Amino acid sequence: MARIEGKLAKWNDDRGFGFIEPTRGGDEVFVHISALPRDGRRPMNGETLLFEVQTDAQGRKRAVSVERPGRVVSPAYEARRPSSSRSPERQGTSLFGYLLLFAAVGFGGYLIYGQIDTHLVQRINGTAPPAPSANFRCDGRQHCSQMTSCDEATFFIKNCPDTKMDGDHDGVPCEEQWCSF
Repeated sequence: MARIEGKLAKWNDDRGFGFIEPTRGGDEVFVHISALPRDGRRPMNGETLLFEVQTDAQGRKRAVSVERPGRVVSPAYEARRPSSSRSPERQGTSLFGYLLLFAAVGFGGYLIYGQIDTHLVQRINGTAPPAPSANFRCDGRQHCSQMTSCDEATFFIKNCPDTKMDGDHDGVPCEEQWCSF
């Protein structure tokens, strides 16, 4: 598309639109505030603009990609404006920051989930270390019929010698009596 030069002939600040009069003549072209650069400056009648023309579905012309020739954006405004309207270099940095944050949160979640998942699997398999209890102590008992709970049987199989409570050697004691999940 060819860039056209024109002057802002009419501007309605309350409604956010106006009309540009092309320098080389022709019909005025509608312009919406969203087509103008976001440089912190309101449009003013008589200001010179460069633009491209598009035709909408109803055949009406409208200015797009409007520029203010020679307009320099102040660094203070550049720092305040939203990241979506910043230069590509700054967008890349912002995108990289978001990706880095997402990766860190994901990795943290993975670690936490891994701890929860491991603990859950250990509990289901009966391989979790028993909760410390003053009631459990190695006293020579070896069989499931001598136990009163899965926790007690698990304590004995993990901490006491010569137990006979894990017939299939899967680390889960007394599966038929106490530790059936």
